[in-house]
Amino acid sequence: MELSWLQISGVLCVFGFLRELRPSEPYHAEILLGQWYNVTQDQVNRAVYPIGTYSYLALLIVVFLITDFLRYKPMIIANALTGIIVWSVLIWTTTLLGLQIVEVFYGFYQATEVAYYSYIYAKVDKKYYPRVTSHTRAAMFVGKLVAGLSAQLLISFNWMNYMQLMYISVGSQVLALLWAIGLPRVEKSLYFHQKVRASAAGNTPVDNIEPAKDAKDAPELSVASKDRVQPIQLLWAHFHSAYTNPMVLQWSLWYAISLAGYLQVTTYMQVVWKSFENEPTIVWNGGVDAALTALAALFSLMAGYLHAGRLKTRSSLLLLAVLSVLEGGCILLASWTTNIYLSYLGYVLFGALFGFTITVASAELARSLVEDSFALIFGINTLIALILQTSLTLVVVSESGGLYLTTFEQFTVYAFYYIVIGTVYFIAIIVQYALTCAKS
Repeated sequence: MELSWLQISGVLCVFGFLRELRPSEPYHAEILLGQWYNVTQDQVNRAVYPIGTYSYLALLIVVFLITDFLRYKPMIIANALTGIIVWSVLIWTTTLLGLQIVEVFYGFYQATEVAYYSYIYAKVDKKYYPRVTSHTRAAMFVGKLVAGLSAQLLISFNWMNYMQLMYISVGSQVLALLWAIGLPRVEKSLYFHQKVRASAAGNTPVDNIEPAKDAKDAPELSVASKDRVQPIQLLWAHFHSAYTNPMVLQWSLWYAISLAGYLQVTTYMQVVWKSFENEPTIVWNGGVDAALTALAALFSLMAGYLHAGRLKTRSSLLLLAVLSVLEGGCILLASWTTNIYLSYLGYVLFGALFGFTITVASAELARSLVEDSFALIFGINTLIALILQTSLTLVVVSESGGLYLTTFEQFTVYAFYYIVIGTVYFIAIIVQYALTCAKS
């Protein structure tokens, strides 16, 4: 029996929930810097975490193409298998080398997340894309929220120590693997296994695809059965269509810059908290992570509601410029204060503002793209974000050729990174508006 779009979405969402059910994540730095590993805080900061960034960057595009070629499901299974490897190795290894090997696998684990998001687009009709996208993201939000709350309860009531949380993380990845095996097979993919679609208006030659100003103006690539488009040709057509569109370029740049900063802040924030002299007896990382997830989800919904026909492109950019400056302020609060609870507050507010801004940027991007190119363009933008994040890591964190800043100095750089971006965009918008008024 063929499943409906809603059933397929529900089945995939269970996987997304199980994948994110990792209560050890909010206490990752606490675990690595605890009694179980022979590493220092400086080694974790400069020799462990950066490996995951480099691995993620190196694997992302290759994984995206392999995911499309294998039709998603095998890579979802590989994602769960890698999760089992990552958290199993973390349980038994104690050395710096072992942790670095884990980070390589963790980079693959992050890269294969693209299979989870892309799978649904190959299984349901395009008219359901907005709804299934919200479902799959909500499932991951809920999984992360439950993981954060359960971790906080288990630690606060002394029912488990930090390392024992790892066993739950492994168990959730095993359940995710078993569930992934039962996912429906995908018969087509976007590039290597295209579904042939006929068009009443005739075929649209790949070479003649024009950049669309809005999604409703975006041409659909349709091919006759005897004229199937070659994967590389189609990839190039989607790439060219997107990045010759000024609107796509503008929002892609914002998306990549903002995501790079967010990835860097969330990767190293726990190390900042470990540097506080007044670290509390009960570490509230789980509760903070749950609060951030809940607020980010709420702000994402608010952004979707406000953006739906209520904000024009210039207004969206102006709002994001202001919020970017506020994000920088939140990072300063999180890293300059001597009170760890104010640091928690700054981090949660930063995450909430990021949830709002990235949703607006994603919606503006989606408006200007050919529908079938969503996964490719967002994948490329994520790659650009990872290149920027890697550059930040090499300049700010690395001890070989970098500035070799302390943890708090690093976060000062990240704060002004957001403040400068917001200021530049704000000035550009005001100048653009002034020139438009002068011409009229």
